[in-house]
Amino acid sequence: MSKKGVLLVNLGTPDSPETKDVRKYLDQFLMDERVIDIPKLNRMLLVKGIIVPFRSPKTSKLYKEIWGENGSPLLYYSEIQAKLLQEKLGDDYHVELAMRYQSPSIENALANLKAGLVKSIKVIPLFPQYASASSGSVMQLVMELVSKWPTIPPISFVSSFHDNRQMIEIFAENAKKHQPENYDHVLFSFHGLPERQLLKCDHTGNYCLKNADCCQTYNDTNKFCYSAQGHHTASLIAAEMGIDKDKYTVCFQSRLGKEPWVQPYTTDVLKKLAAEGKKKLLVFSPAFVADCLETLYEITVEYHEEFKTLGGEHVQLVESLNDHPKFIEALAEMAVS
Repeated sequence: MSKKGVLLVNLGTPDSPETKDVRKYLDQFLMDERVIDIPKLNRMLLVKGIIVPFRSPKTSKLYKEIWGENGSPLLYYSEIQAKLLQEKLGDDYHVELAMRYQSPSIENALANLKAGLVKSIKVIPLFPQYASASSGSVMQLVMELVSKWPTIPPISFVSSFHDNRQMIEIFAENAKKHQPENYDHVLFSFHGLPERQLLKCDHTGNYCLKNADCCQTYNDTNKFCYSAQGHHTASLIAAEMGIDKDKYTVCFQSRLGKEPWVQPYTTDVLKKLAAEGKKKLLVFSPAFVADCLETLYEITVEYHEEFKTLGGEHVQLVESLNDHPKFIEALAEMAVS
């Protein structure tokens, strides 16, 4: 009997923390037309001529700080998630893991599903909130690759799961380990995006960024907006934990370049809170389903040190979903729906 195929796809990671592998990863990542959405020639000059040569050695040092005995934390947890999902779904399903950039590749994962003669494929990009540069890029590549097959099985995609009940519960559970009542303020720090990418998702042309509160209420007009989905995720976690609106802030990290990105920037929020006398911050990063460079280093090390120089005392990361059993349940429900 034919099995149903499930393809999990996360962002990606260098094959090693060495500069040559980081360079290879950054080149593939940043040359994606959906990640840096400018004309190809301009993108090539920017990425290959400026960003990759200068950032690779610096980023290599950061990866070396988080690289463990199991290698890249992102790949390690992603592999566990795929393994546990396969066990959860059983023999009627064939689960494959891929990374949008580097290894294991989407092309090889799809080839494995094709060789397994699966009768359908469910693609689950492991990004809770939809963005053209993440989920959209995965969907586009899958469709491009499968379009070349002589026989194309039924294929479906999970666009986003920003309001998934199990995910909300896991983040709340993980936060409770740190006794949130002992913190002065809570941050929900999402990966940033250029404002122009948010504007492209506004099909009305007259809603996005027209006022400061356009993302804070999730509705039919902004339902595909990354920022609006992020605010919705944060509000659901806050409600689960009983955190009042004035006790938390949604912000955005990992800005690249000088053009406007979605705001407020996490670094600016740190300065503001320190100036208000806040000493201890609890930080969620709900754009990620597995701890990675952005959580284990950018938040845990960089933001912690920055906050201390500003007069604060401690920045505490709330662990990601990683190998939590409830997240495997959530993936299983997505796979069979």
